[in-house]
Amino acid sequence: MPDIFRKILVTCALPYANGSIHIGHMFEHIQADIWVRYQRMRGHEVWFVSADDAHGTAIMLKSKKLGISPNKLIREMQIEHREDFLNFNISYDNYHSTHSKENLFLLRKFFSCFKKKKLLEKKTIVQFYDDVKKMFLPDRFISGTCPMCQSNKQYGDNCEICGATYEPTDLIDPVSIISKTTPILKNTEHLFFNLPIFKHMLINWVNSSTLQSAIIKKTEEWLISGLKHWCISRDEPYFGFKIPNFPNKYFYVWLDAPIGYISAFKNLCAKSKKLKFDDLWNEKSDYELYHFIGKDIIYFHTLFWPAMLESMSFRKPNGVFVHGYLTINGLKLSKSRGYLITARDWMKHFDSDSLRYYFSSKISNNIDDIDIKLEDFIQKINSDIVNKLINLALRSASFIHKYFNGYLSDNLNNIELYQNFSNSKEKIESYFENREYSFIIRESMKLLDIANQYINQKKPWLLVKKQNRKITDVHMIVTTGINLFRVIMIFLKPILPNLSIKVEDFLNIRLNWDDISVPLLSHKIKKFSILYRRINLENVSGLFDFYE
Repeated sequence: MPDIFRKILVTCALPYANGSIHIGHMFEHIQADIWVRYQRMRGHEVWFVSADDAHGTAIMLKSKKLGISPNKLIREMQIEHREDFLNFNISYDNYHSTHSKENLFLLRKFFSCFKKKKLLEKKTIVQFYDDVKKMFLPDRFISGTCPMCQSNKQYGDNCEICGATYEPTDLIDPVSIISKTTPILKNTEHLFFNLPIFKHMLINWVNSSTLQSAIIKKTEEWLISGLKHWCISRDEPYFGFKIPNFPNKYFYVWLDAPIGYISAFKNLCAKSKKLKFDDLWNEKSDYELYHFIGKDIIYFHTLFWPAMLESMSFRKPNGVFVHGYLTINGLKLSKSRGYLITARDWMKHFDSDSLRYYFSSKISNNIDDIDIKLEDFIQKINSDIVNKLINLALRSASFIHKYFNGYLSDNLNNIELYQNFSNSKEKIESYFENREYSFIIRESMKLLDIANQYINQKKPWLLVKKQNRKITDVHMIVTTGINLFRVIMIFLKPILPNLSIKVEDFLNIRLNWDDISVPLLSHKIKKFSILYRRINLENVSGLFDFYE
């Protein structure tokens, strides 16, 4: 057990239920899963949840295009999404949906609380209306020129180029994405949440060591520029939950989406005897709560979400971990332009560990974008995993079975070297905790270079040709090699779950964090078999072609 036992809930942003999971989604879910797996290895109680974001205009339009009901679409998408996350070893305790009885129950509780505390008001506003499709246009269904930086083809709520947020009516030359026509302005009545009343609470929360420095700076800019009342309703036609006593109006998807974190946990509580809902969500909870999100949804998680929680007297997150975008050869992923690689397409060509490892080699705790380059990916996997990591195990294990009947010796040849490897765990622990996975990869590769150099210098292949005393030396040398390999595999276990299972079978042990300081001696291992295969350029078969 760890010195300080922690109870933790971790969430990822909810993937939208109108399309397949792609490797851009996986970037976030892999980052979170590695952190979760590490915390579990340390003996902490960790619960990991997410859900499909199953409401909104886009769901309605996609189902109509496919000729199926929205309910059928989101059911099929949830099945597909769950399978994709399992294929990448994303270790969710519960993967739920915002279109659920728990989410509706909680949404109504939030709404009732807003009304009771007089946090809502009705306003008549002017919105863009598509006169061809006879519908009001959500922000993401309007495109135009950014009023701040003049960039073309920006959405109606924020600019992806300069990061500015604005009203849809501020767009220059707006166009309906649905009908490709110029929308008209039309009056409509909506419900608004009084966000400005929470300004002082938000200032204190933002500066409570909850956010990364770059996120604090960005959120403070919004606070300084002035908070606006938040529209929480949408006009029909729409797919979602209807607002009670407000005809033809639905709850805005961004109101019920973050509540999905709570409803996924509530659903999990019903399945687990260990969990009690109030133990986590009350204001004095001793659980920790962390959200992993992309930088495009900071606004919702650092302003709206804590204000919603405050209104309900629910606890707020201990951390909101924000990451940058994923690009491929410098190009941003785009559903509309077809610039993406789905999780399923990836698995047709590569294994999941390869993407987990490559992402880890680039992930830090800042919000910089990361880029995948095909040649770099192939070189990284072959050089690090095959040539360094697996080669260390192979060259040591071959002697263990050929000369020593599969048994490790009862002593190491270089206990000081082993202790140096073991002592690296404090540094690795800090890197894991702070989500600096690239440093873990860098440190592990540095250790592997030392381990392989050690075998090269000792030359066990020459020593076996000499007298019997040298055979004993060989036994201790290759046992040391196996133990150095084992330490590094323990470090990499949260990153490489599939390989770790194979290594545990090969070594006849569990790779446990608490075992790092004690070498594995007088123990029988299995005969070495292929643990990981080299990647060839032929494996790609056109997967990256549209990025060239």
